[in-house]
Amino acid sequence: MSSTVFDRTPVPEGKVTIPEGSYGVPNRMLYGLQSAKEKIAPAHPLESTEKMHREPANHIDLNMLRRTQGMHAPLRLQMEIRAASKIRRLPCISSSNLMLDTVLARDDVITWDDVLNNPADAEMMLDPYLMMEKKLGIL
Repeated sequence: MSSTVFDRTPVPEGKVTIPEGSYGVPNRMLYGLQSAKEKIAPAHPLESTEKMHREPANHIDLNMLRRTQGMHAPLRLQMEIRAASKIRRLPCISSSNLMLDTVLARDDVITWDDVLNNPADAEMMLDPYLMMEKKLGIL
């Protein structure tokens, strides 16, 4: 149940979809320049292990916090994380998420996102009105 894309990497069926406009051609004005390879393969081999490391580490930290300070501490921390993660800029402007990094105590840690930039936050020269309409589900 897998197909191959460009570099013969096995891909599960139905995972990659590039939205198509009229005449079967992707609409570059709405979705920007994309390729199927960017959506399939991670940017670096350590990227997937780094993502898998954060979640168990956060779970262990919250359990330790619950045992030492009581049930209110992890609940309050999760509430602050949820509030900080909802703060966003317009879709055409990249956000540094400084408040979320401060709540998670990651503001003094230099990661590969700080050095190499996150490819998802790349600047796009698209119409801000179209991007906001797409984010709100109007288009």
